[in-house]
Amino acid sequence: MPSYAGGNAGHNAGHPAGGVGNGGGHGPVWGAPVPPGPDSPERKAGKSRAGGLVAAVAVAALVAGGIGGALGFWAADRNGGSSGSSTTVSASDTPKDLKRPAGTVAGVAAKALPSVVTIDAQGGDGEGGTGTGFVYDKEGHILTNNHVVASAAESGELSATFSDGKKYAAEVVGRAQGYDVAVLKLKNPPSGLTPLPLGNSEGVAVGDSTIAIGAPFGLSNTVTTGIISAKNRPVASGDGQSNKNSYMSALQTDASINPGNSGGPLLDATGAVIGINSAIQSTGGGLGQSQAGSIGLGFAIPINQAKNVAEQLIKTGKPVYPVIGATVSMEEKTGGAAISAEGTGGTPAVTPNGPAAKAGLKGGDVITKFNDTVIDSGPTLIGEIWTRKPGEKVTLTYERDGKEATAEVTLGQRQGDS
Repeated sequence: MPSYAGGNAGHNAGHPAGGVGNGGGHGPVWGAPVPPGPDSPERKAGKSRAGGLVAAVAVAALVAGGIGGALGFWAADRNGGSSGSSTTVSASDTPKDLKRPAGTVAGVAAKALPSVVTIDAQGGDGEGGTGTGFVYDKEGHILTNNHVVASAAESGELSATFSDGKKYAAEVVGRAQGYDVAVLKLKNPPSGLTPLPLGNSEGVAVGDSTIAIGAPFGLSNTVTTGIISAKNRPVASGDGQSNKNSYMSALQTDASINPGNSGGPLLDATGAVIGINSAIQSTGGGLGQSQAGSIGLGFAIPINQAKNVAEQLIKTGKPVYPVIGATVSMEEKTGGAAISAEGTGGTPAVTPNGPAAKAGLKGGDVITKFNDTVIDSGPTLIGEIWTRKPGEKVTLTYERDGKEATAEVTLGQRQGDS
């Protein structure tokens, strides 16, 4: 399996396309990463394949303990406690009443910050961490990443703190491990909540300005800026504790995103949410910390997909995944997404009477395109499938016995993460 798939190299069991993977868990993971070893993604960041289509994603980590306090103390020690002469310079022509129009970064940030929350998740087993979320509707629903709240989802405590310092208890409404999306609800929401406006992630272009808001290393209400660096970037990661993986066809941005930004909004220049900041690629930790920081490679779940998932979670509490009804290999050198010879546990690789079977696909076929998108691996195919809805018709290009063919597939569905 490739490093970005979260499993053992050469694993042939495969994953159900559009389903949750079952890798061995040795790839990059959500949560606090271990110090990088000689074969870790941090050390191998420069070894990606030509074209760079697949991002080996490191951790969108949650816990950021003492780094904020340590840096704050250092700054105070450097800037205070000196009895020397003052270095203050008075400017006679200081501008007065500086205006910040709504379209500036300062204007966008001022409007968005009251709708962004810092999430504290404390599990019943003592594990926990800090992440970010934002107001989704006036009823008090908060949209965030699943990996932000996973430690406290079953037993534990969740709270959301607004930029004015007011803190509210929260509970999980529903979460989708495969999509890495979760919806919380404030138990006693305040009146006058202002949901962040949702943009159109399909309409963004490479080079568009971006604004990220979150709590990197626990530093709440942090605003950073950048651009859209790439679109449709296939990203896969696991939680490090199970055989389940998360997949996304991500928006890539160079806005500074660090552990603790997870679940926060990625805004466009108008202040509309275009993505949920979820993961980073990193080369290693800094300042002696085990958690690595931003090198300008951040990844966000497109908001169009996240909105569909959120609506389903609010409605039923369970996610719905589109599927093609075929198990694909996670091997890297297949020239595409190869349908396995057999499924997990000896089951058929192509579900009888399922979408792929009805379209004439068979075990051994190698899917090379999903509509007009080139498919170079199983995770890439899954990420593309999950950007769609059940019932949609898509065109798959595949190779069989050295010959290319196409098939029209109507996507089926699977409910829940199990």
